[in-house]
Amino acid sequence: MTYIDRFRDWLQPQGSEHGHSADSVFVVGLGRFGSSLAETLVGLGVDVLAIDADAGRVNDFAEILPTVRQADGSNQNALRQLGIEQFDAAVVAIGSGIEASILTTAALVDVGVPNVWAKAITSEHGRILERVGAHHVVFPEKQMGERVAHAVTGAVVDYFALDDDFVIAELEAPASLVGLSLAEASLRQKHGVTVVSVKPAGKRFIHATAETKINKRDLLVVAGPTKEVDQFTTGGSTA
Repeated sequence: MTYIDRFRDWLQPQGSEHGHSADSVFVVGLGRFGSSLAETLVGLGVDVLAIDADAGRVNDFAEILPTVRQADGSNQNALRQLGIEQFDAAVVAIGSGIEASILTTAALVDVGVPNVWAKAITSEHGRILERVGAHHVVFPEKQMGERVAHAVTGAVVDYFALDDDFVIAELEAPASLVGLSLAEASLRQKHGVTVVSVKPAGKRFIHATAETKINKRDLLVVAGPTKEVDQFTTGGSTA
């Protein structure tokens, strides 16, 4: 699950089971990540105000985003002039410049934004962001690197972390499982992973049950602790 996916899932309409408001989001930084995030949110019907310190970048997105301004996100006075207190959440999407990222995050927290998401480049950067008050710290480059690394092996179609030690992976059914039902395969007992859903070749994903039979070229979506999923997708065993 990407950073944008996580943020989108968090942003549920008021009254939803998550209790979050998707009314308005303030985005700081219009690099590749920040601009993609802002455009996605606009497509979801969220009221977005995006800023960047670079005038050229602001001009590039003037006709793409409904509201974009040139401003210094670390300046509390500038933030207040933009009415930041009215926003439900803010995302610090600064792609380079750790100092600017930290100062902007601290400024947003001090102004009183109820939910601040911040992009971190390194683990040390992430720890500092947490210390200055960021409510959510994510590592999009690290996460994408992990996904590509697993895909490059050829065994995994997709791979993403739901937590520090819990992942979901999509892979083609191993030959050793073809012809077995999930009950017969006993993947949870033998490998410590759970099959969440199965996609037969040329068909849609279906919910996995004990009776679901695994066929050649099926895609399996498995979930479990990172170590167990990694061993299963690479042909190892925890048994």
